[in-house]
Amino acid sequence: MSAIREAYLQAALSAAALVGDPAVAAAWAGPSALAGFTVAGLAGHLAAQVVNVPKVLRAPAPDGPPVALADHYSRVRWIGADLDADVNVQIRAGGEAVAVGGPAALAEQTGQAVRELRTLLAEEPADRLVSPPAGPWAMTLDDFLVTRLMEIAVHGDDLAYSVGLPTPDQPPAVIGPVLALLSELAVRRHGQAAVLRALTRAERAPASISAF
Repeated sequence: MSAIREAYLQAALSAAALVGDPAVAAAWAGPSALAGFTVAGLAGHLAAQVVNVPKVLRAPAPDGPPVALADHYSRVRWIGADLDADVNVQIRAGGEAVAVGGPAALAEQTGQAVRELRTLLAEEPADRLVSPPAGPWAMTLDDFLVTRLMEIAVHGDDLAYSVGLPTPDQPPAVIGPVLALLSELAVRRHGQAAVLRALTRAERAPASISAF
């Protein structure tokens, strides 16, 4: 199994542990740190980065050459969309739907998906192509899993902050690909000089180098 697939399974386990934390259950019906998301919906959105992956793997492999990892983000509809845009309404509704059974059921569903994925990912060939939920374009499976690593790391922070927990520390194998992806997207959006200055020269740093 590739290093990215192993890293993804580690991240998926951390997501399962977080959604099962008692602090999440205690705040379940309340608002989260993300506008428009309840804690339940945000927990469901985080869990979806795990529970939806078996569905992606069971779908037929798409035709056509795969898009590059960073180019995937030039095609998704949610970047730059308003809070009430259809795509963001659908994302929030999807999170609520995944979480509809409650916190205990969500934790169990996520953990079961991790166990299933240990087998599924080991069986997939190195050149396997998939179509991401935001598709219909093709990506390599490992590139798709990097997008899930990013979602788990970012929304793990969102959910932990929402319920007063420390942000889960991810191992280098997980956070490394996430930071590489976010850095590449930030450079595409703001340019090399802006990112370089933000990381090394506080006196010349721009106000933001947000990747999205």
